[in-house]
Amino acid sequence: MRHFGHLADDVRGRLFLEPPRPFSADGDPALLATALGGTLYSPATRPALAADIRKQAARGVVSMVLCLEDAIADHEVAAGERNLVEQLGDLVRDFTDCAQSHPLLFIRVRTPSQIVDLTRRLGAAVGLLSGFVLPKFTEHAGGAYLAALAEAEHACGRRLFAMPVLESPELAHLETRRTQLSGIARLLAEHRDRVLAVRLGVTDLCSAYGLRRSPDLTAYDVALVAGVIGDVVNVLGRADGTGHTITGPVWEYFPHQERMFRPQLRRTPFTSFTSGSRQGSGAGEGVRRRIIEHDLDGLIREIQLDRANGLLGKTCIHPSHVPAVHALSVVTHEEYCDAQDVLRQERGGGGVLRSAYTNKMNEARPHRTWAERVLLRAEVFGVAREDVGFAELLVSTLDG
Repeated sequence: MRHFGHLADDVRGRLFLEPPRPFSADGDPALLATALGGTLYSPATRPALAADIRKQAARGVVSMVLCLEDAIADHEVAAGERNLVEQLGDLVRDFTDCAQSHPLLFIRVRTPSQIVDLTRRLGAAVGLLSGFVLPKFTEHAGGAYLAALAEAEHACGRRLFAMPVLESPELAHLETRRTQLSGIARLLAEHRDRVLAVRLGVTDLCSAYGLRRSPDLTAYDVALVAGVIGDVVNVLGRADGTGHTITGPVWEYFPHQERMFRPQLRRTPFTSFTSGSRQGSGAGEGVRRRIIEHDLDGLIREIQLDRANGLLGKTCIHPSHVPAVHALSVVTHEEYCDAQDVLRQERGGGGVLRSAYTNKMNEARPHRTWAERVLLRAEVFGVAREDVGFAELLVSTLDG
């Protein structure tokens, strides 16, 4: 699989200076964690789940979570499990090379025992799985999940990753947060090879205080949530070899006029996507502004803030969110030039140099880790041509 693989070769050639490279589910964990991109969640009860997975893969989705937890009602769990086993059984029969033919698939469970039970019940279809999402992960509850994952790995004879979700009240509450994060860090360090990425459950964190952000606000505008994100990155996202990839929180809002979405993108001047400015006048332009603002602007602002705060990828609950996450994950020509210059200067002994774009200072040693991460992202998302921006990438992805 590869990002933007659903685009025609000539379209990729027009958009990318360095195209995204293929990767497989059995690849390097650091590469896979970077490649997750917009991870689309789907309730495990969907009657056409296998068809949905095929359809989303054809549209460029490379990671999905099939949810048995908050996405379904309590009384639906048994039916969701049966549907999941049946649908993945149908899916595996369609593929001769599973790793290359479908997104990275994860199951979000409710209890540790489900991990072992589902691994057994899936039979040959377990080959479709990349791992499990572990909800309400805490220092005390997390050990049972990870032990169950190790047992499931041994039983099926293949690698299964964990993606713990940090969303408990103990993390939201200031007096217990430090102890929780320290304990979680120790627990994840013991199972480092199994932890693909750490996910943030911002909706649950907000619920501990009865909060919900509007579509005009990002998670970083909610002071309590911003504080938790900062502390999680501080403890679990360090660049000293002990940290993990931390993914961006869910954006709860999606287009209510999807048929209007694509044509509006073509007619919109796009300056709002990066600067917040607006162009045009009149009633028609006002409608267009409102559509773009509520359907895309908030999501884009949050993705940009995710990146600035050390988060990569994003939890998505609607397919329309995934193209925006992926378009903003492509390395710009300017980022690529800066990263290459930093690493070249660092190999030459360090120092400072002016960027190729002559608009910033590139200091070799302080910017080295940033540059390495940029080039890792470039490997899976590609490098845009100098004259190609987010707008062109997004529209081409939607048209693809």
